[in-house]
Amino acid sequence: MATEGAPAVRLRTQVLLLQIVVVTLTLGVAFAVFGYLSDQRLRDGYGQRALAIARTVAVDPAVRGEVSRYAPGAISADPGVREQLATGPLERIAVDTTRRTGALFVVITDDSGIRLAHPDAARLTEHVSTDPAGALAGREVIAEEHGTLGASVRAKVPVLDPDSDRIVGAVSVGIDTGAVRDQLLDDLRTAGLLVGAALLVGIAGSMLLARRWRGLTLGLEPAELAELVRGQAAVLHGIGRGVLAVDSSWRTTFVNDEARRLLGIGAGIGQPVDEIGLTPRVLEVFRGLDEQPASATVGSHIVVVAARPVQRDGRDLGAVLTVRDRTDVEALTRQLDAVQSMSTVLRAQRHEFSNKMHLISGLLHGGRTEEAARSIDEMIGAGPLGPAAPGIDAIHDAYLQAFLAAKAAHAREGGVELVLGPNTWVDGSLADPVDVTTVLGNLLDNAIEAVRASDNPVKQVEVELVQEDSTLHITVADSGDGVAPELIEVLFTEGTSTRDSRDVPGGRGVGLALIRQIARAHGGEVRLASPRGETPPLSGAEFFARIPGVLVDSKVSWPQPI
Repeated sequence: MATEGAPAVRLRTQVLLLQIVVVTLTLGVAFAVFGYLSDQRLRDGYGQRALAIARTVAVDPAVRGEVSRYAPGAISADPGVREQLATGPLERIAVDTTRRTGALFVVITDDSGIRLAHPDAARLTEHVSTDPAGALAGREVIAEEHGTLGASVRAKVPVLDPDSDRIVGAVSVGIDTGAVRDQLLDDLRTAGLLVGAALLVGIAGSMLLARRWRGLTLGLEPAELAELVRGQAAVLHGIGRGVLAVDSSWRTTFVNDEARRLLGIGAGIGQPVDEIGLTPRVLEVFRGLDEQPASATVGSHIVVVAARPVQRDGRDLGAVLTVRDRTDVEALTRQLDAVQSMSTVLRAQRHEFSNKMHLISGLLHGGRTEEAARSIDEMIGAGPLGPAAPGIDAIHDAYLQAFLAAKAAHAREGGVELVLGPNTWVDGSLADPVDVTTVLGNLLDNAIEAVRASDNPVKQVEVELVQEDSTLHITVADSGDGVAPELIEVLFTEGTSTRDSRDVPGGRGVGLALIRQIARAHGGEVRLASPRGETPPLSGAEFFARIPGVLVDSKVSWPQPI
């Protein structure tokens, strides 16, 4: 039966331990190098000190004169000579110099290496324990050697005859290596304190870095981060809606393919959200962190956007914007509205036709054939749509006739009269009935709603349709209260509406922006011709729309300007 292994050490703990080890090793190596260099520096320094003392003694005239007195062969092991040297000037100079400088010894020899002065008088007239050949050959020598007085750093300098450059002896000065060691230990203790402090600072820095790591990774391990990224890529790129995420500084951190397609933005990461190309409407919703879905138009797309903040453990991580495509839904909705309008007209026609057929049937059954014939003639002459919208015969497209008849019936239900302008004339057929009825229907609905909300006793909306080759010109005026001055500049901006939008999914304020986009897609325009009319009873707003290329089979020929 397999047993569970010990839990794996977290990566941040591994990094912390690795950093501590690296810092410790680095400081250890630095400490060792410092110790080695300090030892070399101290030995060299003490050697130079010994050399300076030896030079001073060697150039002393008294020393040069006394040493030159002892020619080769003049020194013997006779106790009398040893006694003479022990009380002579060379011994006094050597002892005095040793005491004043703190040196281990000052030794003076003749040109054969026989001691003429030595801290131990019993060793006078003996040959020195170390080789004096370098100094006796005229060179200054610094070396670390072990003699009768122990290990020392010593300097050897030749002594010259007072009257010539002949070498008559040598001076050897030694400094105890224990002094070097003591000084080195003092330096190492000081360096050790500094290294210890640096180690503590390094450990503290490593711990802070580990804590920062934990904050940046949200406490997740690399395997968890990798799995999170894979899951994020699979989910966010696979769902059927756009996702745009920003950090707490409002810089983009993620954008999936659907968001790029619907919002018309690039794939750049790390840019300020104000600079990636969002429309003012979408940017307003995003910045406002409005979780309620709001409609917006982006290029040829109609989208619904919603934003919400993102937090983890009470920490602000940024925000995310979700985008859903409603272009097809809106297109189907407009088509459905058109079908419903036609259905309303057909029901009205059927009802009116049925009533007239009942009248004719009664007249025929009553033997009143002349009156029945007159009624039939009236039906044929007036047409079924004539009463619904007087002057509608100036429009030859059946689809447009049915739509206007339906809007007229809808207006009458609300106590509003829909009339056609005196210049109305459309001889062609609609090539794009959905776009035309969307623009026309939105303008009519807004006008009817404005008239209903107005206190003006005259409830009237006038629509005028004029064909110019394949271009349709639409003018809609009403008897409402007009457009408020503060709304004139923002009337076609998404989100601007004078009606309550709380009961409408996605909010209001999209209609005018949408129909302007539709008209501009055809190369036309929708604009406010007048915020308030001056010709009673049409004292309300007047809108104008121009939609090129939506009429075919035109028989109207407009004169060209000369």
